[in-house]
Amino acid sequence: MTAPHARYRRAVAIPAGMAMATALAFLPNSTATAAVDTAPAVSADATPLSYVVNVKPGHGTSAYVKKAVGKAGGTIVTSYDQIGVIVVHSSNPDFAKTVRKVRGVQSAGATRTKPLPAATTGDLGTPKALSAAEVAKAEAPAGQDPLQPQQWDLPAIKADKAHEKSLGSKKVTVAVIDTGVDDTHPDIAPNFDRKASVNCVSGKPDTADGAWRPSAAESPHGTHVAGEIAAAKNGVGMTGVAPGVKVSGIKVSNPDGFFYTEAVVCGFVWAAEHGVDVTNNSYYTDPWYFNCGDDPDQKALLDAVGRASKYAEKKGAVNVAAAGNENYDLSADEITDPSSPNDTTPGDRTVDPSECLDIPTQLPGVVTVASTGAKGIKSSFSNYGLGVADIAAPGGDSTAYQKPEAPATSGLILGTLPGGKWGYMAGTSMASPHVAGVAALIKSTHPYASPALVKALLYAEADATPCTDPYDIDADGKIDAVCEGSKNRNGFYGWGIADALDAVTK
Repeated sequence: MTAPHARYRRAVAIPAGMAMATALAFLPNSTATAAVDTAPAVSADATPLSYVVNVKPGHGTSAYVKKAVGKAGGTIVTSYDQIGVIVVHSSNPDFAKTVRKVRGVQSAGATRTKPLPAATTGDLGTPKALSAAEVAKAEAPAGQDPLQPQQWDLPAIKADKAHEKSLGSKKVTVAVIDTGVDDTHPDIAPNFDRKASVNCVSGKPDTADGAWRPSAAESPHGTHVAGEIAAAKNGVGMTGVAPGVKVSGIKVSNPDGFFYTEAVVCGFVWAAEHGVDVTNNSYYTDPWYFNCGDDPDQKALLDAVGRASKYAEKKGAVNVAAAGNENYDLSADEITDPSSPNDTTPGDRTVDPSECLDIPTQLPGVVTVASTGAKGIKSSFSNYGLGVADIAAPGGDSTAYQKPEAPATSGLILGTLPGGKWGYMAGTSMASPHVAGVAALIKSTHPYASPALVKALLYAEADATPCTDPYDIDADGKIDAVCEGSKNRNGFYGWGIADALDAVTK
């Protein structure tokens, strides 16, 4: 994603001066009128955009709507009839406006503000990969994987104790809806679920072998997340929160790092149709940080992703998402969003976060995860908000702010990287997979539990954590955020910090 924020909104860049000792981490109403009778005139140099057209779910796309889409200059890429979402490409700048008038169309809008394909940009930060020598000399007590002493985040949620009871069930799969997963990694390969993996970047499933993997030029973000969830306890590298469950890769980020609506919809529907128990969503749906229902394009994106996430939950998946890294109070009356649309020219706009939603993070039913650091305090960057943040988990923070106890040396989160490597990253991107892992442990313990019951147990078993007051994380004498609520539920930590031990014993 483009300036002023890093591309992967769910991972955060630690300020350069603080990164030296640790790492630079990632911080992406229908109206009954006739359709037009002739296709619109399109100039020779017109460029196509991608759209979602939302109709009544549960039936195949009507011939009437299909014809109207074509007459408006659209080409149907695919349709998800079970949720009533049609993915369309069109070079007609008035396509959405025209199709919204078609009988049976409930909403329609462009999923981006620039033409296909996206312009190329580079990542704004990279994780610090451990060197081969650092990996080789790593030592751990008996029963631990070699790099586990650097994983302060596991005891922070009692995952180390949980592993003495259970590693989780191979019958449980967590889908990493992200930038792709390198399933050849030695810590991921033992637990990888090939059948539940896919490339959804175009909005249509690509099931070619390995299509879910990131290329060498793409972000390692999804691979890092996958290792945090389910890196195998196999005497190699690190240990995941739920090292006995399966993990799949659903790639929804294009080569330039954008998570567009059609890809996200495809990802949720794929998860729903392939028996996934938990989805992890460490991103926001581009190009709008917040999607406002009074804007017809943004309303269509809200409708489409909302239908898809609801469908995944209906089919048995618990959807877990990162809260974001701007230190926003998502329960505030208004927020200034300087980053939308992030695929063309962003500009400041003031939004009401109760009306304009970060998706999928703020969608109904989604578990919204805030981040904590090595001292168990809200991470300096983590978004928060009473009634918005549901639960908290380790996502790391600057080591200068929250230094872990020895033998761990970095305040960031260790994870797997493509090419058989390991490295540190930080962000609510890293907090969300900890909760996804705990949810997978709950599902392993209670295999017949519905998503609603898994979420209820997740919140009930969380360790209640009172507000940090005053919250001056950088110790400069100025309050950096204000926490509201009680010990049992507040804006910083929601229902509390996730508890993996309770997940396998209660």
